[in-house]
Formats: sequence, structure tokens, C-alpha cells
Amino acid sequence: MSTPEKKVKDKVKKVLAEHGAYYFMPATHGYGSSGVPDIVACLRGKFIGIECKANKGKPTALQLKNLRELSLSGGLAVLIDERGIDQLGLLLTAVNKFDEGTFINLLEMTDGDVGF
Repeated sequence: MSTPEKKVKDKVKKVLAEHGAYYFMPATHGYGSSGVPDIVACLRGKFIGIECKANKGKPTALQLKNLRELSLSGGLAVLIDERGIDQLGLLLTAVNKFDEGTFINLLEMTDGDVGF
């Protein structure tokens, strides 16, 4: 029997696949780190961590800490339940449409380029 949270995860995986994202579900039972997002994805070079909940479930303090650290590192941290599947699709559409030309490659810049 499928749990409500598993149903959310399955919907998230479907949306990720539809948008061409690479994704996996890290194993945490005894061998990995606790609190990591349920689904780890990458789309057009953007790291995405997705914590899935169902029935208005709340994340643990450790899950929130990991999502916050992921966000501060420049990744996309997503906390989603069954009501947010459409919004995830919109987010992934935006990532797919992002113009790569707007990225600044800091490794190619000289000190004069950034006003040092």
C-alpha cells in the first residue's frame, strides 16, 4: 500500500522527468545523513533539494536546517506537499527558460571587472 507521502514523491518524480531533470532519492536509513531532502535533482546545472510532505505534514528542524543550508549555497530548496505540484512545474519551467548568458563566470573575470 502506498503512503500519502509516497504519492507526493511519485508526483514530484513525474514532474521532474517531464522537465528533463536528473534526480535520485538518497538512501538515509542507517547509511546516509539524516535530514537530507527526499529527492535531489539537477536541472540545467541548478541543484535542487526537495522535501516532500503529505496532509500538511511539517518538516523536522533538521530537515529545515538542511534546506536552509542548501539555499544559502545557491541551490533551490523546495518544501512541497500534494498542493504544490503545479508550482513545482512552474519553477522547473522557469529554470529551463533561464538564459545562460546572464550568468557571470567569476573565474574569467579580472579584478578590474568587479571593481576591486
